[in-house]
Formats: sequence, structure tokens, C-alpha cells
Amino acid sequence: MPSQHPLSTVTPPAVKPSTVTHEPWAEPLTRPAMSTELDRHERISLTNRFVEQRGIPVIPVSGEFHYSRVPRAEWAERLRLMRSGGVTVVASYLIWSHHEPVQGRPGFEGDLDVAAFVRTAAEAGLDVVLRIGPWIHGEVRNGGFPDWVQLAPVAHRTDDPGYLELVDAWFAALGAQLAHLCGPSSNVIAIQLDNELYDQPGHLATLKRIARGHGLVAPIYTATAWGGAELPDAEVLPLYGGYGDGFWVDADHAWDTTFREHFFFSHTWDDPGIGADLRAHPGIGRRPETPRLPSASFPAATCELGGGMATAYHRRPLLSGADVAAVAHNKVGNGSGWQGYYMYAGGSNPRPGLQESHASDYPNDLPEFDYDFHAPIGAAGRLGSGHAPLRRQHAFLAAFGDRLAPMPSTLPAQHPTDVDDTETLRWALRSDGASGWLFITWQQPHVPLDTVRGVQFEVNLDDGPLVVPHAPVDVPVGTIAHWPLCLELGGVRLDWATASPLTVLPGSDAADAADAAPTLVLVAEPGIPVELATAASVTLAEDADSPADAAVLTFPAPRVVLVDAAAPRRLTLEHDGGRLHVLVLPAASADRVWVLDESGRRRLVLSGDAVFEDADGRLAVRAAADPDVHEYSAATGRFAAVVVAPAPGEIGGTAVVAVGEPAPGEAPRPSYGERHGRASAPSREDVARHATAWTFTLPAGSGARRYLEVDWAGDVARLEVDGVVVADRFWDGTTWTIGLDALDLADAAELTLRVLPLHPDAAVHLPEAAAARRAEAGHVASETPLIALDAVRLVEAPLWTEQR
Repeated sequence: MPSQHPLSTVTPPAVKPSTVTHEPWAEPLTRPAMSTELDRHERISLTNRFVEQRGIPVIPVSGEFHYSRVPRAEWAERLRLMRSGGVTVVASYLIWSHHEPVQGRPGFEGDLDVAAFVRTAAEAGLDVVLRIGPWIHGEVRNGGFPDWVQLAPVAHRTDDPGYLELVDAWFAALGAQLAHLCGPSSNVIAIQLDNELYDQPGHLATLKRIARGHGLVAPIYTATAWGGAELPDAEVLPLYGGYGDGFWVDADHAWDTTFREHFFFSHTWDDPGIGADLRAHPGIGRRPETPRLPSASFPAATCELGGGMATAYHRRPLLSGADVAAVAHNKVGNGSGWQGYYMYAGGSNPRPGLQESHASDYPNDLPEFDYDFHAPIGAAGRLGSGHAPLRRQHAFLAAFGDRLAPMPSTLPAQHPTDVDDTETLRWALRSDGASGWLFITWQQPHVPLDTVRGVQFEVNLDDGPLVVPHAPVDVPVGTIAHWPLCLELGGVRLDWATASPLTVLPGSDAADAADAAPTLVLVAEPGIPVELATAASVTLAEDADSPADAAVLTFPAPRVVLVDAAAPRRLTLEHDGGRLHVLVLPAASADRVWVLDESGRRRLVLSGDAVFEDADGRLAVRAAADPDVHEYSAATGRFAAVVVAPAPGEIGGTAVVAVGEPAPGEAPRPSYGERHGRASAPSREDVARHATAWTFTLPAGSGARRYLEVDWAGDVARLEVDGVVVADRFWDGTTWTIGLDALDLADAAELTLRVLPLHPDAAVHLPEAAAARRAEAGHVASETPLIALDAVRLVEAPLWTEQR
């Protein structure tokens, strides 16, 4: 019989817990030459299991942000907002066609100043990954090759001397801009070579040699490994990805297996679906499990976890924030040592005609300008639905990454065997044998799930089994949780909890401090009771806002505490001289939680508006109305209002825009052409002929940042300024938000919004809500085109700054 863990509880006979037994690493810890012997860095290095920062295990979080798709004036705020979302590394493609449309005349001015971008990232506390290509894809025409490169008589993406001569000149230009910003103390910690190159390992090694020769040096070189890519051994860190849905399959294609797999815990890292529009892929059921780590030399790492999804004309997927968070959470549970998102911050193409399209022989037509991607930070700089759930995960990784990173992932004895299983709960364990984390994800799009009844887990660690929780609970749809097992803080052991750790706030280190105990912050799961198991004594703090109530804490079993988490609760745990505060936040407040640490001190903030720390370490809030911001004080155990004020003269607000009478165009066509069996987007001439137009002007602004919000229905919309197209969108049922500051509007500028009706026979795939509106309108049955302009709003949002 195995020894019983001191906190094991007796399981009712009618319930059989789901079981997992910790499996230690099979191979010893090793350190590759890259980053440890070659191109050594002062902070960053690799092992075969995890990334180290100054010798401490970490799990970096990287987010993709294309500087050439965002106005330079907005870089600093976007980067600081990424940092406040828990991103630690910004990744960016260096898009050749943006920089050098004319051979021999590369440009690095204004929005193309990549060196300024690297410096601005450093000021925001972010490391950088340069994805230098030269071929990058990124939904850019020719994969980012300038037309003159695409048309050159060379064997592209090979060691053809003619091609290498072109690449050498491009890398030389990049080196002239960036070499002085690379090196052992640089914030440039990685360089990606090419993208989605599957069968040219020797060429990747050549690209690395050329890059290093021009001073493009970093401790880590990477390459995308999905699709079974052949990579040069020991030369690059293999990177993987995972999207919950994608535009690159046919309009009538079901939710593809390669998307669905990411909503399950697995040790399969390869994804044959990414980039599958340019090659064949299987997609015929879940692949057999592989070793925990995809490489014997390097940790499991990602660079393209879907932060959202772009829209193609023929297929317009839409993922919720919970869907995005579910994929990311599963990768952590699977053993990820690096969380990388594509995209994390959206943008717009800087000039017309730079997008992937049928005109350049791609299978997909993308919008001419729009690259919002439904990212955590949208193209206009406003938060998307994925920002809040992701930043909670990132705060967890920042606080506990040193413990989590070295832990292998173990899958339970019973787990789903195919993507059609909607009954078996999805969960996994990361543990070192003495402690660990139990990951649960019960969320996916498109195929409904039901509440899982009577759930209880038995986790077998080195000292024996833990049964969590003390009695079975129901797990609702939407649950994305990571529960601690045998967590020690402040000299106190928390054996388990049924709420997800967010962060740890340090106690005061002052010699005269009355209370130097740390504070563990937990966030309750919707619909799951909050239980803590511990041998410590537990008391409830009393304050004016939340007076002590005997019903708040109950003890349903020995050493088990049930917490009423309807409001924030601060508990104190004491045992054998150790002391730990536990702050339990209600599930209802989860999307308002921020953990900020750019200034070097960790701050817990509640705000429904976008928050970051400015260069002076003050809270900055971008909001149209007076923001409601509260900060937690570990000294008082309370949240207190933060006083903020807008910049002088800036006035916020939201107003409906009068757009005048519509000017209808000709009846829309059912098709504007096709390629590879996929519908083609209408041309500018098609939109001008068939769209309905509304013309209007906007009042002068106060200096606050301005956005135009458009609620509409139809097929394609375009915004013109004085007759020039400046923005576009394919309809997917969501609000179209346009950053007006980037357009640099003159006071008397005439704006025209053109909306092309959606023909009832148009072969386009819409998200569920948009498809429902299409059906409710009856236009398919009645053969009436769908068009509506529901509202146009002008939003002015000052930057409110903390007053001290």
C-alpha cells in the first residue's frame, strides 16, 4: 500500500477520482552550446528543459507586434500595454517589402526605424525577438519579398548564390541598423531565421552564418518547426504554435482537426495545420503522443499561439477570449517553456497592395489594410477579449515560473483519445514530485460542452496521494484553472486550493514592519467552491468594507477551509512560526485584474480600462470616461481608489456620429471571382460600384486619442478620407474600431464609409453570431442582400495619469 499523504481525504465509494501519477524527467538536465558556450548573454541561456534568466528558470512570454504596421507615435504605449499584460518579450517580423520596395534603397525612417523600436521596447522593459526572414509570410504579398526579389531569376529560399547575394545585402542593411544594439547585454535575445521552411536545414544554417557576419547576434537563434520541418541540428531552437481556428481552410470546411487538437492536453507539439494553405497536411484524428519535449537539446517553446485570428475574404473565423486562453493554458500544462503569441498586437498595412491576395497567387484574399487579428491589443490599440484571461496566466508565470519551468508535464491515466470526445475532462499535471500544479481546461468553440459532474482528482506525488477537492465538484463549461499542490510560501504550506494563483505580493522588508508576510493572490473559478487545504490555522481579516462573518469561512473536513468568495477575502495562515496572507478574489472581478511590475515593484490593480505604467512608474489609464481604478495595499489588506487625471485640455467621451443619408450603389454580385476554389474579394472598383456610401465630417478633437466605432452588417467596408481609401474590413459581426490618430485627419476632412452588401449566394464562411444574423435577416431565402449601418460613434479617450 502507498503511504497516505497527510491531507488525503476519504473518497465516497460512489466516486472514483481521476488519477495521475507524477512521472519524473527521463533524461538528465543538459545545456546546449547555443547561449551557453556560443553567443553567451549576461542574462539569457538555455537548458534542454527550460530557459534561464541569470541562472533562474523562467517561462518567457513573447507577443508579436509588427512595428511597420503601427504608427511610431503609438509604439511606446502599445509596448507598455503589452508589458502590463504580462508579456516579457516583443517579437516582430522585419518585413523586407515594407523597407525596400525599390532595390538598393532600403528605408529605416519613421515607422520603419527598427533600431528605435528596439530601444523603445527596452524602455518598456521588454526583450526583443527579431524575425528577420528574409521570407516571413505574415499575410504579406510574396511572403514579404519585395517584388524585385520575387521576380529575380534565382532559386528562392535556398543556397543559390544569386539568392544569397540578395539576402546578404538585406542582412547587411539590417546589421547597419541593429548590430550596435545586439550583444551580451542587449535586450535582443533571439533571432528567427526565415519562416515555415520545411526542407532546407542547410539553408537555415547559411542564413545564421550571414546574419552573424553582419552583427545580428543573439544568444538564441530560432526557426519554426511545425509541419515536420527539418532543422539544422543544435543550430536553432525549434518553435511551435497552435491556433484554435484559422482562415486558411476552405469556406465549407468543418472545424479542422488541427485546430481542435489544441483544446486538449497533449505531448504532441507539431501542428501540420499551420501554413497548410501552402502545402498538404493530414488532419485525420489526433496523432500518437510523442516525448514530452520535442527536442532532446532544447525546451518546448512556441512563437505562434493564436492571440486571435485574421480574416480572409472566404473564411472569417472569430475566437473568444476564452478560446484563446484555453489554447495557451493547455500549452503551459503540456510543458511549455516559452509562451509565444501571434498576433498579440494588431496593426494595419502601411500601403495599399501589400497584403496576401489572389492577385499574387495566394489561396487567400486578405484585407488591403486591416490586420487587427482580433488580437489582445487590436489594430487601433484597444484591448481585445483575449487580453484579460491571458494576462492572468502571464501574471501566474511571472510569479511562479521559477518553480514551474523545471517541472515535467504528466498526462492522467484517463484522457481523451480523439477530438470528438466531449465528455472526458481535460486536465494535466506539472510537478517535480514534491509539489506541482493541476491544470484544467474545459473550453472550446464550435462544439458544445456540458458541465462535468462529480469531479475529483487523485494526484500521486512522491510522498503519496493527494485527493482534490475534499469532495466531488462540478466543473462548468469555460473553466480554465491551474490549482496549486503542496505550495510553500512564507514558511506555510498550502496543500492544495481550488482557485487559481495569480501572483504573490511581497511583504514589507523594513526592519520595523509589523507584518512582513507575503500575500498569495488567488482568483476563484466561476461555479467552483473555493477550498484551501492546510495544516495552518486560518483566520479571516476584518475591515470596514468586508466585516468578519462566521459564514465566510467554514470547515467541511479536517484541515479544509471553504471560503465564500462573493467578495475579496483576505485570510491569514499561520503554522510553526510561518505566516502567509491569502487574498481570494471573486470570479466576477477576474477580467478587471492587472498585475504590474514594470517599475520593479509588483502592484495589484483593478480596472476595466487599459492600464500600464509610464516611464515614471505611475499608473496610466486610457479611457473615454473617468476610470475606476483601485490598487491593493498589502499593508492594509484593502483596495483603495487611485486618483488619476487626464492630460491638460484632453476631454473624453463617446458621441454618435451623424452620417447623413445613404447613397446606394448597384446591386451586389454573388461572386467577384475565385482562385483555388476560394471566393475572391471584391476590388476597389467593385466596392465603389456596388456599395452604399455615407459621407460625414468629424468635429475637431481636444487632443485625446480618437477612435471611430462602426457597427455594421454586410460584406466589405472601406473608409475613405477625401476620396482616398485608408482602411477596410471584412464583416464578421464585430465592431470595427478605427484609430483616427493614425490617419492624421485635417479638420475639414470628408470621410466616406462604403459598405458592400452581402449577396445571399456569397460563398463566405461567417462566425456563428454573424451567420445567425445573416439567417435572421432572411436575405438568403428572400434573395435580399444583407446591409446595415447600426451605429457610428466617435470615442475620445484621454490618457489618465496617477496623481501623487
